[in-house]
Amino acid sequence: MKQFSPSEKRRFWILVTIVSISGFSQGMLLPLISIIFEQDGLSASLNGLNATGLYIGTLLVSPFMEQPLRRFGYKPIIMIGGILVFMSLLLYPLWKSVIFWFVLRLFIGIGDHLLHFSTQTWITSFSSKERLGRNIALYGLSFGIGFAAGPLFVPLINIFEGLPFIVSGVLCLTAWSLVFFLDNDFPGHMHETSTMRGTWARFGATIGFAWVAFIPPFSYGFLESSLHAIFPVYALRNQLDVGSVSIILAAFSTGGILSQLPLGALSDRIGRKKVVLLSLFGGAFSFSAAAVLENNSLALIAAFLIAGLFVGSTFSLGISYMADLTPKALLPSGNLLCGIFFSIGSLTGPFMGGVFLEFFNQFSFLWLISFVLLVFSLISLITPKKQQILSS
Repeated sequence: MKQFSPSEKRRFWILVTIVSISGFSQGMLLPLISIIFEQDGLSASLNGLNATGLYIGTLLVSPFMEQPLRRFGYKPIIMIGGILVFMSLLLYPLWKSVIFWFVLRLFIGIGDHLLHFSTQTWITSFSSKERLGRNIALYGLSFGIGFAAGPLFVPLINIFEGLPFIVSGVLCLTAWSLVFFLDNDFPGHMHETSTMRGTWARFGATIGFAWVAFIPPFSYGFLESSLHAIFPVYALRNQLDVGSVSIILAAFSTGGILSQLPLGALSDRIGRKKVVLLSLFGGAFSFSAAAVLENNSLALIAAFLIAGLFVGSTFSLGISYMADLTPKALLPSGNLLCGIFFSIGSLTGPFMGGVFLEFFNQFSFLWLISFVLLVFSLISLITPKKQQILSS
């Protein structure tokens, strides 16, 4: 089994550290802004619509990222992404406006996607097939740890509304500075790399190889954004306080942290498809239980923890699944598409969640989550035989 060289090991741990702080800022930002807007009386549908700014930014920049990455390498793209994120975070306290905060979310979405696309493509490019699941699981674990810590800082608004933004911005700046310790590197080259036509052709080829691998990132995007942007609104309307919401969301993220490495290693041994199905079906069952038990705070925390154990790893599993099915020359396109499908799911989550709260408030919001995960499970179950064999 191929081991990391000392320089690769140092590079790997710097990349996952950067990603963990990015996870922290995302984990804090979604519930923080939703709670602020809910306390200000903004409607649930507008609240959810504002949350989509993060993912619209991701989609806007996605078609234009592959060519700069191939031309300039990983390091400059990470640097630009980091600058956009921490500068935007530090601008939040200057002016509270729905439109201004939407624009800042747009820039954070662009910066985060630049950062994640570069780091995950870099890791998949120098990881051996035997260690790919483990390495991507560690990548997901670092993001998950940051994401779990993020909601715990939301109560800082009780001291000063701008304090969580400032803390997050300073942490992002500190992590971003680590990129100066990295030597630049470049992905493998292909023909037609200089044209948008070539980019779209590679997207089409990658989807042909690995379409099923984009279901887990899509489902995780829907789940993460709806839970962190809409569930706080639903919870506050059902008499839960801000502190309890933070603990419940942190319990979900903690479950994902605990299961990242075991599920990643298991997928290396028995195949990605089996583990993806286990995760999605388990998540659907767990959120059904949460909907039934939501009037008991301790039971709700336990149900969210179990749900996190199942579905908290679906994004990293999707990346590994994609890397199994995709030729190495198409890995940048595959990683971009993982981000694109994650963003489409993330755009769908807050919008559907906000509409659900507006028109179906007699039902638990958690039933919507359970139903969507069940649908994704069934779609994954009917994978063509070709992809089942390749991924096993």
